[in-house]
Amino acid sequence: MNDSPPILICYDGSADAERAIKTAATLLGARRAVVIDIGPVLTASESVGALASVVPGEAFEETNIAEADAVAARGAEIARSAGFEAEARAALAEPTWQGIVDAAAELNAPLIVIGSRGLSGLREIVEGSMSHEVAEHAGRPVLIVPPPHER
Repeated sequence: MNDSPPILICYDGSADAERAIKTAATLLGARRAVVIDIGPVLTASESVGALASVVPGEAFEETNIAEADAVAARGAEIARSAGFEAEARAALAEPTWQGIVDAAAELNAPLIVIGSRGLSGLREIVEGSMSHEVAEHAGRPVLIVPPPHER
């Protein structure tokens, strides 16, 4: 593989993310990739617990980064089996799209690959679209892999 910057592949453990990895491998062929999972600094329940508990917030962050590391490692394994020269990376960020955009900038990634849940209409407005937020803020190409079309 050459010394060009790696592409950034977003992986959250979902079937949509796995499909994005496999689609990118088919389209792009063998190349360097960083597979990232962005975990929350604090989950909603941890936020409540951090306020009412003697457990320091750092303990929750350590747990969340360990989980993100494990998810990213699984994603890197999938990417390697698909033909990428892949390494895993984990980070914590709020909002998640910002962590992805920051990682892409740090790597100077020529492309971000992300799966989409295929939300539309009111559901997209309420739940948000990570892939759209990344594409809007990335300042670089983003390959959004939609879910399979149900016929």
